[in-house]
Amino acid sequence: MTMGIFGIFTKEKKQDLDRGLTRTRESVFAKISRAVAGKSRVDDEVLDHLEEVLVTSDVGVETTLRIIERLEKRVARDKYLGTGELNVILKEEVAALLCENPVPVPGEEAPSREGVPYVIMVVGVNGVGKTTTIGKLAHLFRKEGKSVLLGAADTFRAAAVDQLRIWADRAQVPMVSMGMGIDPASVAFDTVKTAVEKGTDIVIVDTAGRLHNKVNLMNELSKIKRVMQKVIPEAPQEVLLILDASTGQNAYEQARQFTGATEVNALALTKLDGTAKGGVVIGISDQFRIPVKYIGIGEKIDDLQIFNRDEFIDSLFK
Repeated sequence: MTMGIFGIFTKEKKQDLDRGLTRTRESVFAKISRAVAGKSRVDDEVLDHLEEVLVTSDVGVETTLRIIERLEKRVARDKYLGTGELNVILKEEVAALLCENPVPVPGEEAPSREGVPYVIMVVGVNGVGKTTTIGKLAHLFRKEGKSVLLGAADTFRAAAVDQLRIWADRAQVPMVSMGMGIDPASVAFDTVKTAVEKGTDIVIVDTAGRLHNKVNLMNELSKIKRVMQKVIPEAPQEVLLILDASTGQNAYEQARQFTGATEVNALALTKLDGTAKGGVVIGISDQFRIPVKYIGIGEKIDDLQIFNRDEFIDSLFK
């Protein structure tokens, strides 16, 4: 099955994105304005202040240093850059930096054989918006005319199964559930087996979000993958890590933990509308070289967007 692009980036989607990034945009620009106060041109002092702005906006130290290095080269090349041009220059250099990442554009991959369900295993700690994102993702796929089946393999919390059922009902998609305390791998196996039997397009399997013991987490996720592969050898075609953008530096640590525990190949960042820490999207996209595929910019079922790098940067620096 080839997964196509989810339509075009409409004017309405852009307006939603602009709205969702309001807090981050206002915070970053306010800090930049203070950094250049009384300065007419971009010099070392301005760049030092800008470095602090980017770090405190959760862009991350490594990515910030790469951006500052690019700006220093730009200043040296162009000799005289006015502070009034800083926003435009910063936007251009961030865009150029992210374009260097060798990551696929979501939707352009052809990850599974024709007629074989596309399996997404969703990972992430509790509280990051994992269940909500699964429901919104199911809704997004269903709007595109795909059939979807959810698997409730986070069986360690009764609330997780109940919450997923609520979202399955909202998205109007079926769900496989075996209750609390059941082996998660058994639920995943039954979900994938059911999807094959019914000719379902997309399978989304929820998993438990515990990081207190990385070895147990790794073993559990590996077992879930192994049993799914008994039905579909290439499953899961996507391991989607959900991160809460509002946690800033914690999101980086969670990304490190989960990418060490399993082969994450896609990211979703949630709760961007409720935080000024949207810079974390830039840092995580740059540092982990794993594509950010989805961003959450609100609580409504339609408030999950396919991440469009160019539109994101445009909204952030508009």
